[in-house]
Amino acid sequence: MVSKVAVVSLEEGAAQAFKEALKLIGDIDDLNTPKRSVVVKVGIFDPKGDQHTSVDVASTIINSFKKAPRVYIAESNNYRGTASDRLQKWKTLFSKRVIPFNLSEDSDTMQVKIADENIAFSHILFKPNVLVSTHVLRTYEQGSVLKNLLGLIPDKKKARFHKKLAQTLIDAYEAVGGIDLAVLDGTHITLSVAQKGKRVPANVLVVGRDALSVEVVGATLVGLKPEKVPVIREAISRGIGEGDINRVNVVGTSIEDLGEKFQQLIAQEK
Repeated sequence: MVSKVAVVSLEEGAAQAFKEALKLIGDIDDLNTPKRSVVVKVGIFDPKGDQHTSVDVASTIINSFKKAPRVYIAESNNYRGTASDRLQKWKTLFSKRVIPFNLSEDSDTMQVKIADENIAFSHILFKPNVLVSTHVLRTYEQGSVLKNLLGLIPDKKKARFHKKLAQTLIDAYEAVGGIDLAVLDGTHITLSVAQKGKRVPANVLVVGRDALSVEVVGATLVGLKPEKVPVIREAISRGIGEGDINRVNVVGTSIEDLGEKFQQLIAQEK
């Protein structure tokens, strides 16, 4: 099966961009069903920062799953605060069907092996539930939509896992049965891991069913060499998805032209 990744402009708004992206990569009828709840792992480290998916992009992801009985906007506690507090960034989206979910407070868990530790993962993370990973386009060499999986670990002291980060992330990926839909919010390109670091405008959305391919396309767009990104190398070594940019079917906007433009903007800011 060919990995297909859509790169589309956000100029006409998130809703139109996401609709176009799904059309380009094929339908998600198997994901958007009354039989499957959806978990949207948003990825927010610091509520005072801006390195997270916008409300508009999160909203359009949720709206694409109209048939799902429940949509959980999920995060875990970290040393900057509780997930419940940080998830307030998306409070305008909450409803009886769209539910903020603190992964660290779930008592219904399953033990999984993550980086040689036994970790209790929330029950909502497992199939048949749909897992959507959404994060921002950034120049961070530790990843984005795959790095987001560190937040599946309920322990607020996650720093110890950075010593085996690539293993940790792909262990988590395998434990939950993979990411069903990956979305890179490229409203901006974030140039630093600092929560108030520099950003440059990009106005693109990167969407695909193969999270590894989405990570590879995102890395390529910002000028990184995917083969040097540890989590991408680890995923390739385990046969998870397509990690060769030359074998990813990128549809929509040309990433060659777009990548050149983005890399010039990045160079001007550095």
